[in-house]
Amino acid sequence: MPGYRLYGWRQTGSMAIEAALAEAAVPHDYLPVSRKTDANLRPEFTAINPRQQLPALVLPDGTVVTEGPAILSHIADAFPQARLAPERGSSARATHDRWLAFLHANVYEAMLRESYPDRYTTDPACAPAVSAAATAYVHWHFRILEAELGDGPFFFGPRLSMIDIYLWMLCCWVDAGWLADTCPAIDRLRAAASARPALAAVLDRHFGPED
Repeated sequence: MPGYRLYGWRQTGSMAIEAALAEAAVPHDYLPVSRKTDANLRPEFTAINPRQQLPALVLPDGTVVTEGPAILSHIADAFPQARLAPERGSSARATHDRWLAFLHANVYEAMLRESYPDRYTTDPACAPAVSAAATAYVHWHFRILEAELGDGPFFFGPRLSMIDIYLWMLCCWVDAGWLADTCPAIDRLRAAASARPALAAVLDRHFGPED
C-alpha cells in the first residue's frame, strides 16, 4: 500500500503540513505543485482538489484530505505518540480545535485577501483597499490570540501542538516589526518553534534560497 503523499509548494499552506509531518516523523512523498507555472490550475491537480488550492494530503488508502486544520487533526490523531494535540474528547482538545479553526477561517483567509486582493473584487481600483482592510483584519485577530497566550513558550505551555505549528507558519507572512512590538507572546512562540530542528528545516525550504 502506498504511503502518505503531500502536494505542496514553497510559501503556501503546505508549510504547516510539512512541519507537522516532520515533527511526527511521518514518512511521506512530497509532490511539488508549482505556483510559478499555475500547476495547481491544471486538470491533474483539480481532480485532487477542485478548489485548486494547496495543500492536499493523500492518505495511504487513497483518501484525499484538504483544508489545513483537517489535515493537521488527522496527523495528530493518526500519530498520537507525537502528542501534537490534546486527547480527543477533552476540554483541551476542544480549545485546541477552536483556535486552530479560528486561525484558518480568519487569519489565513484574510492573508489571501491581503496578498491577492484582485481575486476578491470585480473592480481593480478597489484592490488596494481590499488589501489594506485585510491587513487590519489580520492584525485584529492576532491581537485576540495574543491575549489568550500564557507563559508559553507555546499555546499549551512547554508542549508544541498543531496550533503552534499553524500560527508559526502564519507569522512568516506578518510584518516582523509589527509582530515583535504588538504581539510579544506570539513572537516568542514563533521564535521557540523556529528553534526546533524539524521546523527550522521546513522554514529554510520555504524561505531559504531556491534550488
